[in-house]
Amino acid sequence: MNIDFPFHFDNRGRTASTTDDDHIRDMIEQFLFTNAGERVNRPDFGSGLLQMVFAPNSPELATAVQFTVQAGLQRWLSDVIDVQAIEVTSAEATLSVGVKYQVRRTQETRVATFTRSTP
Repeated sequence: MNIDFPFHFDNRGRTASTTDDDHIRDMIEQFLFTNAGERVNRPDFGSGLLQMVFAPNSPELATAVQFTVQAGLQRWLSDVIDVQAIEVTSAEATLSVGVKYQVRRTQETRVATFTRSTP
């Protein structure tokens, strides 16, 4: 059983669970939008992408962020997925991340897009 993210209760009042594929997507999302230092026992877990929302856009910054995110996903989730491509875009106060990955267990290729906006 995989616990759904974000944590919530299902219609029976139990901890909500999710499928393996959705759980993998949830793990990617947690890595992307966690800043380093937020996890007590894993201070180097997280990509720090949320700090990029207010950074000046440039091709060099986008390339650096893509490499950093890909390296982090490979480090933390390489036993579950094989990252094939990362696309990070920032427009005004909205950050979008596209991740193309292959699920190791099933060899299926998936594409997921994650978006965050600042208030």
